[in-house]
Amino acid sequence: MRKKTEGKRQAILDEAADLFRETGFERASMSELCLRVGGSKATLYNYFSSKEEVFAEVLMQATEDQFQATHEALDPTLQDITQGLESFGRGLLTLLYSPEVQAARRLVVSEIVRSDLGRTCYERGHARSAAEVAEFLQQAMDQGKLRQADPRIASLHLKGLLEAEWIDRFMFQMLDAVDPEQIAASVKRAVAVFMAAYGPPVAAS
Repeated sequence: MRKKTEGKRQAILDEAADLFRETGFERASMSELCLRVGGSKATLYNYFSSKEEVFAEVLMQATEDQFQATHEALDPTLQDITQGLESFGRGLLTLLYSPEVQAARRLVVSEIVRSDLGRTCYERGHARSAAEVAEFLQQAMDQGKLRQADPRIASLHLKGLLEAEWIDRFMFQMLDAVDPEQIAASVKRAVAVFMAAYGPPVAAS
């Protein structure tokens, strides 16, 4: 029964992904999705409570492998924390500024006043990432690789620094195709600033 249920859920998500691509989020409806999937609305709502939840799940599925790979760079056993932060930063910016995720982020922002899509995507994406980064930074602080500080605030500072050279161009739709070498260079600069602020105290000679 569980396999059947999971199969039905995935079939809904596959149809939803096609629907969102064809019509966009605003024009897509649960009624249309129900017609494509077959069955009753009641069955559809047994799996997903809203269109926003469906969209968030479609987005998470599309980016989950890259999300996991990016956060695996935050390895607490690495001796060189700069190396781990740079690897994480390159993965994060490559994910955030891919054409698909850029389009999804703009859509989420445009829907904030009309729906719960922003809250849903924040909880499933940003908040989840921030928690993982904060946990890694706390471990690094405990190991003496970073100075002691609030790891949640430090994680926000790190993300802000990583996006600093990109976010304005993204917001004003001035961002062309993202070049991996530019990402790598900006990440090096961001991590250097982060380490200048949060690196371990230098022992007096």
